[in-house]
Amino acid sequence: MKRTLLSVAAILAGICLLAAATQSAPQKANSAAGGNVERGRYLVEDVAMCGECHSPRDSQGQLDHSRWLQGAPVWFSPTVTQPDWAFRAPALAGLPSFTDADMAMVLEKGLQPDGRAIRPPMHVYHMSHEDAVAIVAYLKTVLPNKQQ
Repeated sequence: MKRTLLSVAAILAGICLLAAATQSAPQKANSAAGGNVERGRYLVEDVAMCGECHSPRDSQGQLDHSRWLQGAPVWFSPTVTQPDWAFRAPALAGLPSFTDADMAMVLEKGLQPDGRAIRPPMHVYHMSHEDAVAIVAYLKTVLPNKQQ
């Protein structure tokens, strides 16, 4: 009897851990392309922090959420000369300059659409294909601000 109670307690503890992990993970919200939009939002906003460079800032240096992921001047400079430094981060909202495959290549391999390495200060990510697809699905849901 004591052994059975321990086994039941272990199973219940495992179920509680699984339930807690499931609740903290972003829930699935699929786009027409089959990507997990909510996971993409989580990766863009909370993990990769894309808005830090790809969103403009206001006069106080705060992110301008009305122009979220609309592209922006890079607000910092290298301490030593970088010959290929990108001084502007491209717009990501709606993916105006990238195909889905182009964006996946940037995220999965750190390569630009023409096959060259992405330019600093962009981080080189080696994301899984599933995460790249989720990010693409999310970025397609962010509407570009037409009033710029």
